[in-house]
Amino acid sequence: MLADIPLLSLIIWAPILGGIWVLIAGGERNVPTARVIALATSILTFLLSLPLYTRFDLSTADMQFVERMPWIAAFDINYHLGVDGISMPLVILTTFITVIVIISSWSVIKQRAAQYLAAFLVLEGLMVGAFAALDSILFYVFWEALLIPMFLIIGIWGGPRRVYATIKFFLFTFFGSVLMLVALLYLYAQGGSFAIADLHQLPLSLTEQTLIFLAFLAAFAVKVPMWPVHTWLPDAHVEAPTGGSVILAAVMLKLGGYGLIRFSLPIAPDASLELSGMMIGLSLVAIVYIGFVAIVQPDMKKLIAYSSISHMGFATLGLFIAFRIFADTGSMAGAGMGVQGSLVQMISHGFISAAMFLCVGVMYDRLHSRDIKDYGGVVNTMPIFAAFMMLFALANSGLPGTSGFVGEFMVIMGSFKANFWIAFLAGLTLILGAAYTLWMYKRVIFGPVGNDGVAGLSDVNGREILFLVLLAIPVLWIGLWPAPLLEILQPSVENLLQQIAVSKL
Repeated sequence: MLADIPLLSLIIWAPILGGIWVLIAGGERNVPTARVIALATSILTFLLSLPLYTRFDLSTADMQFVERMPWIAAFDINYHLGVDGISMPLVILTTFITVIVIISSWSVIKQRAAQYLAAFLVLEGLMVGAFAALDSILFYVFWEALLIPMFLIIGIWGGPRRVYATIKFFLFTFFGSVLMLVALLYLYAQGGSFAIADLHQLPLSLTEQTLIFLAFLAAFAVKVPMWPVHTWLPDAHVEAPTGGSVILAAVMLKLGGYGLIRFSLPIAPDASLELSGMMIGLSLVAIVYIGFVAIVQPDMKKLIAYSSISHMGFATLGLFIAFRIFADTGSMAGAGMGVQGSLVQMISHGFISAAMFLCVGVMYDRLHSRDIKDYGGVVNTMPIFAAFMMLFALANSGLPGTSGFVGEFMVIMGSFKANFWIAFLAGLTLILGAAYTLWMYKRVIFGPVGNDGVAGLSDVNGREILFLVLLAIPVLWIGLWPAPLLEILQPSVENLLQQIAVSKL
C-alpha cells in the first residue's frame, strides 16, 4: 500500500499548495491563521519525508521511490523523480530546516507575514524538486523557479540595500543557469534524451566534456559559491531577513555541490580529471583566503557568510580529491573518504550555518544591530543563549564531537592520500575557523559592553529554545554517531566512483 503512494510528489507539492493556501487564508487580519497553516504544512512535509529514511534500502545505489510520467512527450521530457543515498539526506535536510524557519519567524515578521511564510513553503517544494528530479529539464525548471521566492524574500523583507543584493543575486545565478541550459540542449542533441541517467552514459570527446564541464561549472560554482564568483553571497546574507539567510546557507548552497555530483562528474569524468587541479586550487583559495577575509569582518552576518564560503570549499575539495588519487594511483581506493566527507560536510554545514544565523537573528531582534562592537557582555543577561551559541560556535570551528568535525576530518584524510600539501592547506581552516568564530564569540558574549542596550536584553524564550534545541540535536548526533549517515551515503558514493573511474575517451 505504502509503495503505491507518490511520496516524492507529496513532499514537493504539499508545501507549494500549502503556500498558496496561506496566501489565500492569510490577509493582514488573518496572520495567526496563516502562521498555523504554514507551521502545520511544514511539519506535515517533514513527516512525509521521514519514510524516505525509514524505508530506504541501504544495500543498493539504485534510485528509490521512483515516479515517472510523460510531461512534454514531443521531446521525451518526463516528470521523473527519485532519490538515492546522495539526494535523500538533502531532501530531509530541506524539510527539517523549513520547519525551523517557520518557527523562528513566528512573531518576528510584522509586515506581510502570510506572504513571507508562503514564499518559504513554495521555496521548500521547489528545492525538494531540484534534489529529486531525474530528468535534466525538470531539474532546470525547479532550479530556476526557486530563484523567484528567494528573490522576493530578500527584496521585500530584506535590509536597506536589499534591491542591490537581490539584483546581484539574480544576475549571478541566472547567467550561470543559461550556460547550463545550453549544455543540456547540446547533450540532448547528441543523445536524444534529457534523462540524467542517459546523459551519464553519453560518449563525449575531451573537448566536448571540457566545454560541458565549464558550462555546468558556471551554474554550480555560483551556487556553492566558489571563489571568485562568491561576491553575491555576503551581500545577499547581510540584506536577507534571518529566515532567508538560514535557507540560503543551509539548503540553497548545497544545490551547487549536488549539481557537481549529479551532472558534472559523471557526465564529464575525463574533463573533471583534467580540470581537477584547477578545482582543488579554487577550493583551497576559498578555504584559506576567505577564512582570512572572515576574520576582519565587523558584521556578524557577513562573518558567518564568509565562513559558509570557506566551509563549502571543503565540499568541493572532497569531490575533486578523488580524481587526484585516481590520477596518482590508477585506483579509486581511498577516494570514497573524500567524497563522503564532502557530502557529510554539506549536510553538517546545513545545520550549523542555520544555527549560527539564527543566533545572530535572536540578538538582532532585541538590539537591531549586527555589528560586533555593539555587543559584549551578553553572557550576563542571556546565559542560556550564550551556552547554545557556544555549542554552535565550537561546531563551526570543527570541534571533535560535533558534526563540523566529521566532514572536514574525512576530507583532510582523503587529501592526505592525494597530496600532503593539499591536506596541510585544508587543515589550516580548522585553525582559521576557530580564529574567526571564537574571536567573534569572545567579543560578543564575553567582551566589554559596547552598547547600553545590552544590559536590558532578555534571555531566549520558549520558541527560541525550541528551534535551537532542534538544531543542536543533529549537530551532536552526527558528531558523535555519524555511522547512520555514512551507511546511507556509501553505496551511492561507490557507484559514483565506479562511474567516474571509466574514461569516455
